[in-house]
Amino acid sequence: MVQNRKKLIELFIGNISNAIVHEILEKAANEEEISSKYQKEINVSFNKAKEYREKINPKLLPLPEKDVEHIKDQVRNEVMSKLNQRISQRYENIDLNLIEGLIDKFLKNTDII
Repeated sequence: MVQNRKKLIELFIGNISNAIVHEILEKAANEEEISSKYQKEINVSFNKAKEYREKINPKLLPLPEKDVEHIKDQVRNEVMSKLNQRISQRYENIDLNLIEGLIDKFLKNTDII
């Protein structure tokens, strides 16, 4: 069961990170067509993250503080990595200052914090 829980947490982190990255990319996009594709990706990843959150433990029971900190750290690292990769590929208007606020927003919306 412990291995399964660890895997669920990692899957949650991957999906919530993807949603945050695409939220930032959507804000950076200048074209409506591109922006709508990012929005679809946000919805898919966020909904998948919510499914994994439900499987980790019931929403009414809070996660242990060490799990919350682990999740926040991993999400932050993954989002920074993905966005820096996009910046190196010459994506423009990416605002790294949005990361912390979006992490808090998404983790609150999934009852992690």
